[in-house]
Amino acid sequence: MTNTLARPPRTETSSIASVAPRPHRRRYSVAGIALQMPFWVFTGAIAIIFLYPLVWTAVSSVAPLAGTNQTDGWGLGNYITLANYQDGIGQYILNSVFVSLLTVVLTLVISLLGGYAFARFEFRGKNTLFLATIAILMVPYATLLIPLYVLLNMVGLSNSLVGVALVLTMFQLPFSTFMMRISFESIPRELDEAAMVDGCTSWTVLWRVLVPAVKPGLITVGLFAFLAAWNDFMAPLILINDSARMTLPLAISNLRGQVQGVVDYGATEAGVVVLALPCILLFLILQRHYVRGFMSGAFKG
Repeated sequence: MTNTLARPPRTETSSIASVAPRPHRRRYSVAGIALQMPFWVFTGAIAIIFLYPLVWTAVSSVAPLAGTNQTDGWGLGNYITLANYQDGIGQYILNSVFVSLLTVVLTLVISLLGGYAFARFEFRGKNTLFLATIAILMVPYATLLIPLYVLLNMVGLSNSLVGVALVLTMFQLPFSTFMMRISFESIPRELDEAAMVDGCTSWTVLWRVLVPAVKPGLITVGLFAFLAAWNDFMAPLILINDSARMTLPLAISNLRGQVQGVVDYGATEAGVVVLALPCILLFLILQRHYVRGFMSGAFKG
């Protein structure tokens, strides 16, 4: 006597599964590539337009150039000239770092609290105050520097790096407050209410619940504040009159040769490379958070 296994009946589902088409790789047709070609050509041309000055400056900073210290061939002679200029490039870099970091810290703290208040609290004159804050963006930057210089002179902060940082912070706050408000508004209020039910105060909700959620917005605001402070030329030009307190952009603009005040273009290009390098590296590192911060207010749910 032998044991036989009965074959299970063929069902409609198994029949359909057996004839179902297998997934295949997407094939790019010639027509599709032809349609995308103008887009890639256009974006490539835009990239070349923006990258060419940077590449040309970087190459020129180490290339032999008549009228500079880089005449014996390719090398770092222009950077040596830049390092020995007046108080030294290191001092100007430290000044710029101090101003930039102080501007970033002040901008982040004030815009975080302001954006939280505008997004989560209701009070009289809220919309009017917010519109007045945004309206500062329409005021020309240079027109306020002289009145601000007089004000800083009255409080003893003229010709100081702290005064420069305060001025730069003031001009960063409208955009930063707007960014933080839309970042907070993109977070459901149910998250706040759940934390309140657990016994959290408004302050605890902000720092322990909402701040981690709006981190992309904070990074975007901080990146904008750093780039604006690091590259700013007008405010230090008006507010600083001591060469030892000059920031890096101001020092580069004052870089002159020793013969009849002729501009040393080689050292100037080396200074531009030193000035641009931190901005490029910082943007590449924070690019992912930067894009998420800009998109935080695009969709609410």
